[in-house]
Amino acid sequence: MHTTTVDDLSAVHACAVPGSDEQLWEMSARFLGIGLARGEHAVYFDDGTIDAVLERLVDDRVPVDRPLADGQLVVVGAADTRAVLRGTVRDAAVMLAARIDRAVADGYPGFRMTGQFNSGLSRRDGVGLADFDAMLDTVLTGRPARVLCLYDRHRYPDDAVERMRSIHRIEIETPALYDDGLLRVTRLGPFRMRLAGEVDHSNRPVVARMIAATLDEALRSDDPPAALELDLSSLRFLDVAGAVGLVHAAEEFPEAHRLALSRVRPGVLRALDRCGAPFAAQLDVTAHPGVSPGFRCPGAAGRRPGRGVTHAREARIR
Repeated sequence: MHTTTVDDLSAVHACAVPGSDEQLWEMSARFLGIGLARGEHAVYFDDGTIDAVLERLVDDRVPVDRPLADGQLVVVGAADTRAVLRGTVRDAAVMLAARIDRAVADGYPGFRMTGQFNSGLSRRDGVGLADFDAMLDTVLTGRPARVLCLYDRHRYPDDAVERMRSIHRIEIETPALYDDGLLRVTRLGPFRMRLAGEVDHSNRPVVARMIAATLDEALRSDDPPAALELDLSSLRFLDVAGAVGLVHAAEEFPEAHRLALSRVRPGVLRALDRCGAPFAAQLDVTAHPGVSPGFRCPGAAGRRPGRGVTHAREARIR
């Protein structure tokens, strides 16, 4: 099997095995976001996960309101998704071919599809996901389309995951610095990390060690950055001790360096504000887009961040 990344445009039909929900949302949103940026028609087959995927798209700065309104991004509801997977493989092939051909006729340069297909596991008639997967190869041949099949370990038993991996020629991988199922940390670039999920007592020490290690790396660099950035756009929860830890970490930074917490959600902003962030000289905090009023530390003493704002049809930043 060949492994590659979501950004590989040569991967027409690939699978991925997310180890956590955070990785699942990350991969789903990235796959759809690339297609939307390229002007492609994107279809997501939902089975109770669309809220999280739309939320992650917003976190990734992917405009979703217009694509949802004009039909570039289509969400197939859970009932229809299950109906497709419980119907015949032939009917599914006809439906998919028609969708791709209609997208091309409408002027889209390409078509891409992903979503939740685990309801296909419940069939008892001998038809399985492998049959639908073989159908995909047939339908995709000669058509400008891409499909990402997601087999996350929370929704698929291990034997089904390994079976589906074995019949795919390409697997998408998205490495992380840390992923415990609750918190996922990925590297965005030199001295830049992204935290997604929740920080609590179980992973708080990991975050502290990562900040300390990144600062040490910066201090040893021939071209040290002025700031170390933590993108918190997808961090939904930060406990009080975690907020205190970030403030204290920044206070330990030398004067020439700063800890920058960017695109922070309202709930996390409130925790930071109450734990002394406005008074930490080496700490910069900026709010997630759409949060009102604006919040920036230092110098924000006495100000409280606003409530969450709905950014998409069903995506809410909390």
